[in-house]
Amino acid sequence: MNADQFREIALQTNSVDSFIQMLRENTEKLKLPAYVSELAAMEGHIFKLANRLISVKPYSEGHIINPDLSVFSNTWKHLAGILIGATHGCQPVKEDEQVMVWPSPNENKPMSRAITSEDLLVMKMTMENLSSKQVAEQTDTNIAAVNGAVLQALDSGIIWGPKSKIIRAHSLETRSVSNKNKTVSKAFGTSRVFALQWHITQACDLNCRHCYDRTPTEPLTLSREIAILDSLYDFCNTHNLFGQVSFTGGNPLLHPNFHRLYKEASDRGFFIGILGNPTSRDEIESLIAIQQPSFYQVSLEGLKKHNDYIRGTGHFQRILAFLKILKQTGIYSKIMLTLTRDNLDQVIPLGEFLKDRIDLYTFNRLSLMGEGANLIMADPSKYSRFLEQYMNAAQSHKTFDLKDNLFNILLHKNQSTLFGGCTGYGCGAAFNFVSILATGEVHACRKFPSPIGDICKQSLTEIYHSKIADRYRKGAEECSSCQLNLVCRGCMASAHSYGLDVFKKKDPYCFI
Repeated sequence: MNADQFREIALQTNSVDSFIQMLRENTEKLKLPAYVSELAAMEGHIFKLANRLISVKPYSEGHIINPDLSVFSNTWKHLAGILIGATHGCQPVKEDEQVMVWPSPNENKPMSRAITSEDLLVMKMTMENLSSKQVAEQTDTNIAAVNGAVLQALDSGIIWGPKSKIIRAHSLETRSVSNKNKTVSKAFGTSRVFALQWHITQACDLNCRHCYDRTPTEPLTLSREIAILDSLYDFCNTHNLFGQVSFTGGNPLLHPNFHRLYKEASDRGFFIGILGNPTSRDEIESLIAIQQPSFYQVSLEGLKKHNDYIRGTGHFQRILAFLKILKQTGIYSKIMLTLTRDNLDQVIPLGEFLKDRIDLYTFNRLSLMGEGANLIMADPSKYSRFLEQYMNAAQSHKTFDLKDNLFNILLHKNQSTLFGGCTGYGCGAAFNFVSILATGEVHACRKFPSPIGDICKQSLTEIYHSKIADRYRKGAEECSSCQLNLVCRGCMASAHSYGLDVFKKKDPYCFI
């Protein structure tokens, strides 16, 4: 439609709705594309959303469909792509399609896309007040799969629900940070998911040179272990959260009750991840029969020679064989590397070697705990240059994941959008995750001694709201005034490795 046609119709109408109606009635006369009135109807709703006078917070006591969401039953397909300015795959096709348009809760702009079967499921759940358990039983799936669809709908603003009760409580942590017309959303100050990194056993079939802890421990009783899952369930229910359990160890699969605990976690609707060692295809399929893991993470410490020096002869090839099993069974695969002085130059070559074998590749800095005290940390003076090289490589390798909080320093300098850092919320120690050891001792982070309670003697709620847990959440005093505080706070484990007071001194690798 040219400017003269637009002006002519606009002069004859007095509202967005009457403009759309006039357009609909004159499409053929004005020789416009047949789909233009449907496109205009969606654009009209976007105009109303963009120009409304009142901003509404996307929360409610129970789940409700976003009151500003509108569904358009179009007779032309791909119109949603045109709305958002997509350049590929958006040629209109004469085919029925339902499209929804709604305001994004975090990006402060209207969103639009074709409705999926998952969207319809969540809308049905919301309108009929069905629980995830009820829907899972009706659709012959697991509760976590339904919870995942609900979580996605909440995060995107398709539905509203109760506000999460885990929120950064300290004023400097909840402020927005301006970055050349880009703003760090205050959504980084609250999380809808709480993760339990559970080291269910110290038993392991490897003997790695940087292992945190090889101290033998007696396993907890099965009833005590199930009570831990119940404590997480209660915590999530009372704090409006979705729960995640990341089983690790040692090697979690060596725990005598691993399959029972996996099933109990699934029955409670938790997302489940595994941080472990290679296993058989039969073992993987037995887990999938219960609930497909959200991810399976294994470790490599460099190219073959260096990795096998750290983790044992033949380990590199066993990992490659296991990655094939994960790909064949459709499980999201992660590779984690522990960064040291001696493998710094192998990180990018290893990632490039793995790029077609895995879904995600990242690294964590060495912590001088346990056997790791015998290795050497990367040189802080070379670290910013390494991060630049890794970030450049990530632009051409989709599997390279940014995890270290300090990437945000480079992103900020480049006037790029910042990201959530280590746990999606900067340092997440005692905020959106905690670590539980095989003894029941709870730590803010497993990478350094940070005890905050004992799950065998206290509820997770008591531990989370303790003064010591809150102190870890606040982070180092030297980080408190930093404008990147919300998405960073560095790494307290690195500060601890350098013998610093983690509550006062910032990450020694920080290059601000």
